[in-house]
Amino acid sequence: MAKTNACRILEQMGIPFATREYEVDPADLAAESVAAKVGYPPEQVFKTLVVHGDKHGYAVAVVPGNWELDPKAMAKATGDRKVDLIPLKDVQPVTGYIRGGVTALGMKKTFPVWVDETMELWDEVCVSAGMRGMQIVIAPQDYIRAVGAKVAEIARAKN
Repeated sequence: MAKTNACRILEQMGIPFATREYEVDPADLAAESVAAKVGYPPEQVFKTLVVHGDKHGYAVAVVPGNWELDPKAMAKATGDRKVDLIPLKDVQPVTGYIRGGVTALGMKKTFPVWVDETMELWDEVCVSAGMRGMQIVIAPQDYIRAVGAKVAEIARAKN
């Protein structure tokens, strides 16, 4: 596979990473499925979500693959009264990436990024490389630095 913009950004920053490729099933883009395909537990594979807040606009949330975003916690972190996930039809126009390939690295515009605090529990995590079929394996602190993220409790167990 070709290098993605996300990979180029990490290389330019001198940040070590590896990639894992996997077979894409367009009917099943769930983070849990991606985790199984790349050989990591789903709590170590982080998905990138985009929200829109009522005061501060767009923000990026990076949460464990087997958890979901806690909108109240994310709103508190961003300083909004309320945040909502953006509609799927808006994902590509806002981020420049398609669903299943969204990464905080190299979005069309720079948005504030929050990662769930559980990311710091791991020696390495997987995040999207900016396309379906490829994940980046990276140390959490390197990822947090690369995307300028803040760390907060923004995820909760799925119901």
